[in-house]
Amino acid sequence: MENVLFILFLAVMISLLFQWAFRNLPNEQWQILAAVPVSRMGPERWKSINLTYYGVFSANATVAATALFFFLCGAAKVPFAGSAGVAAILLLFCMPASRFIARLVEGRPYTFTAGGSFFVGTLLSPWVTALVNRVGESLGSASIPAEPCLAALAIACSMGEGLGRLACISFGCCYGKPLSQVSPRVRRFFESHCFVFVGRTKKIAYESGLEGEKVVPIQAVTAVLLVLTALSSAFLFLRTSYLAAFIVSSVAAQGWRFVSETLRADYRGEGKVSAYQIMGMIGIIYSLAVALWSQDLHGPPASVGDGLKSLWNPALILILFTLWVTVFIYTGRSRVTGSNVVFHVFHARIHAAPTKAPRPFPEHHRQKEAVSVESGKEAPRCMN
Repeated sequence: MENVLFILFLAVMISLLFQWAFRNLPNEQWQILAAVPVSRMGPERWKSINLTYYGVFSANATVAATALFFFLCGAAKVPFAGSAGVAAILLLFCMPASRFIARLVEGRPYTFTAGGSFFVGTLLSPWVTALVNRVGESLGSASIPAEPCLAALAIACSMGEGLGRLACISFGCCYGKPLSQVSPRVRRFFESHCFVFVGRTKKIAYESGLEGEKVVPIQAVTAVLLVLTALSSAFLFLRTSYLAAFIVSSVAAQGWRFVSETLRADYRGEGKVSAYQIMGMIGIIYSLAVALWSQDLHGPPASVGDGLKSLWNPALILILFTLWVTVFIYTGRSRVTGSNVVFHVFHARIHAAPTKAPRPFPEHHRQKEAVSVESGKEAPRCMN
């Protein structure tokens, strides 16, 4: 029962977040969070760098996925030191890979790709887990059960990419095709649930000129499907079906990547079949091969209580905070938009207010003062 309640709680919280995000994030005001002045251009004008909500939602998604990974590992009684080592190594490779693969495929140095990062994580996760086990054995530490760890990684990646699509909606990237360019059946389905992006600095506006047009809400569809995949896989995980959780999360996420590319309008590289679709197919085959290799490995029973206890860890809280700041700085500084800031003073608000007239001295105080002076005693002082 506790497994059902936990999954339902996550589902309700995320659904409320999605309802707000899908309604508001396509609007112009949800792209730029702040403009930070960096160099002077005139008496009151400064050149600034833009900090974006893309960075906020990317950081939120990364931290949520990492926390879910540690929760699942804790639920399966995976040692904290081992799971922390696996997470640190994968993040060290996957974060730069999100930019490197985008540059390699799309020829753009200032963009990110969640698909490329997911693909690199899929390829590396079995080897990183084996490496951490080898190092742990040499240091006399307990080994990591491979099957629960790999399943937790796949689930966390699905959750992270699903929540991370809110960043794409905010910035107007990874956008879908205009409804006028899709089949009548798809058009009817999305007619009342489409996205209309507003703002000239949204990527959909400056790259494809689709500001104000109805487009397929592919970011929202991807977010919902990947989060549902993560939640259903997490339910299987908590029922100690680690292998099934790994296969469902890996195959569903990579399979949807192949399908979703057909509904996207942003540049995805040359060719009818994009490099990201090829990565998705390779990822499915690779994941099934890993599952076949690990089918005889089993982990301890999972427990929601143990998972929650594992999150109440000062070291983990510090790790998650540091990770949020790092991801926000790495992804939140916009390199394709700029701004100028003008500072000025509201002079009408700084004039001194009229001086208040002094209050009259009470008559009985004057009498006391006179009596004190006549008697040669010092008059009492007011503490006010």
